[in-house]
Amino acid sequence: MKLHKEGYAIMGGTALLLLLINWAVRYYIPELVWLHWLLLVASLVFFFLIVQFFRVPSRVVTSDEARIIAPCDGKVVVIEEVVENEYFKGPRRQISIFMSPLNVHVNWNPISGVVKYFKYHPGLYLVAWHPKSSTDNERTTTVIENSQGVEILFRQIAGAVARRIRWYVKEGDEVQQSTQMGFIKFGSRVDVFVPLDAEIKVNLNDKTVGSVTVLAELPS
Repeated sequence: MKLHKEGYAIMGGTALLLLLINWAVRYYIPELVWLHWLLLVASLVFFFLIVQFFRVPSRVVTSDEARIIAPCDGKVVVIEEVVENEYFKGPRRQISIFMSPLNVHVNWNPISGVVKYFKYHPGLYLVAWHPKSSTDNERTTTVIENSQGVEILFRQIAGAVARRIRWYVKEGDEVQQSTQMGFIKFGSRVDVFVPLDAEIKVNLNDKTVGSVTVLAELPS
């Protein structure tokens, strides 16, 4: 298992801080051996939790131009028809995936194509399942157009804990399906907007595997 580059500084800083705390307790309170062991175990557990936020698992990715692939790990919390006002300014079907702190936090491109639109929006840090998080929270909006001219929009959305969004795409880039497009530190939510005639392949509360799970199929 690999560790993501976005976590190097946090993991290093956390390890150093925990080492200093453990050293200080042993140095200033040498007689409390039970406390030394308790603190050591707690430190190892805490560091393990931090490390698992930044894991990058090896996967056999899904690649199919007719399919829209999940851009992240998580749970499907919304499937509904909405009016998308930022780019399409019209009806689309929205699929929202909630990323818990225990999920892999890498984000992948749901289709292959050209990035036609990208915008970063500063904003609030409402909890990710709040109805207004999609429009009021810190977020990015990315639109990819495939070779058939179909455009898919997806948003990385920061939450109450996740306040660090990273992206590796810009307008004009040609991207491949199921390759990394960004990272959301410590979980949050990703919204995907698909055409109304796309056939949805997931249900509410389904677990998704980023770069693998098929969210929808485009009409032939």
